[in-house]
Amino acid sequence: MMNRRRVVITGYGAVSCVGNDVNTMWDSLINGRCGIGRVTQFDPTDFKTQVGGEVKNLDWQSVVSEKDYRRVDSFVTFALVAFDEARRDAGLPADFREEGSGLDVNRIGVVVGSGIGGLHTIESQCATLLTKGPSRVSPFMIPSIITNMASGMISIRCGAGGPNFSVVSACATATHAIGASFDAIADGRADMMVTGGAESSITRLGYAGFCSMKAMSTHYNDTPEVASRPFDRDRDGFVMSEGAGILILEEYEHAVKRGAKIHCEVVGFGATGDAFHMTAPMTGGLGGMRAFQMALDNARLNPEDVDYINAHGTSTHLNDLCETQAIKALFGDHARKLAISSTKGAMGHGLGAAGGFETIIASKTIETGIIPPTINYTTPDPECDLDYTPNVARERNVDVALNTNLGFGGHNGVIALRRCN
Repeated sequence: MMNRRRVVITGYGAVSCVGNDVNTMWDSLINGRCGIGRVTQFDPTDFKTQVGGEVKNLDWQSVVSEKDYRRVDSFVTFALVAFDEARRDAGLPADFREEGSGLDVNRIGVVVGSGIGGLHTIESQCATLLTKGPSRVSPFMIPSIITNMASGMISIRCGAGGPNFSVVSACATATHAIGASFDAIADGRADMMVTGGAESSITRLGYAGFCSMKAMSTHYNDTPEVASRPFDRDRDGFVMSEGAGILILEEYEHAVKRGAKIHCEVVGFGATGDAFHMTAPMTGGLGGMRAFQMALDNARLNPEDVDYINAHGTSTHLNDLCETQAIKALFGDHARKLAISSTKGAMGHGLGAAGGFETIIASKTIETGIIPPTINYTTPDPECDLDYTPNVARERNVDVALNTNLGFGGHNGVIALRRCN
């Protein structure tokens, strides 16, 4: 394998149902605070699933103008707010073109994905079409709904002129976006990348579709705080959430030269396809296992080097079972020494944003030496019998962490992180 450039994380930002910045999100997770409640964005009474992880009390006005707010879907607003935190965390100006910044904007790119895109806009503009006619549909409908608009608006905001596109791979979206950004820097096509994912699909249409698939939890509408229960025997489906997780990736020497704070190093990326089923993971988790192996090979790591895995852990029967099988198949005896957790117990499933949140969380375990728990784990499933860090955070030295996400269509993604020495 040719020598590739080192890539580090120098900034991150988050908008989530458990906090609208990274520190608040992290504090909620390690203390087991759940952000899931009854849906308020529409009346969910007629829906089989009535709970979700909604973003609350977001101060978008300090980042997004009223004019832009009206023109873009909420997933783009979430991405812009999370980006603003990430660029401040990385010590970057609001406009990278600012005189004296020392930044070559043509070597800075943006790859931010969304699994579904502007579902709020699709739903509202379809209603306008049906009730008021085609002439009343907004001229901003198309640019509002397309999934690349988070990347586009971030690049317009900061002046990044390097590689700029979006990734769409369902719930693996943000992980693949981070992987593509890692490759762009490692291969010399960029010096810095803004990356991650954003999602805002808590709508009547979104819930109707997922409820019809029987993918979401239906048994805990009266107790929403326990509805998402990854790896627990009594899990009955995922709980949708929303928000954005945005990271700044940077070439190591570039970061050192400008005196940036380094959170950790990105050392590997794995991406595979199940080639199996539209929605179900591959039997035995073999597709996910190959993604783990690819990420470790890419990072030149052995399975026993890994300390922690932030699992996809959606709280669906098949995902959690197949993911457990994938970990056992690759890690062998070491699987029982790993710390594993799914933070979706507290924050639900952010769909295309999940990998953004969870790569940040995996990085925080390296920085802090704290493993966030899998909450709502009360009844062990004999088929899911690894150490999922049940209910209470744990202190542990973490030098190598993995984040994994899987998406409908058989998309598997794994990011490997290591302490930066």
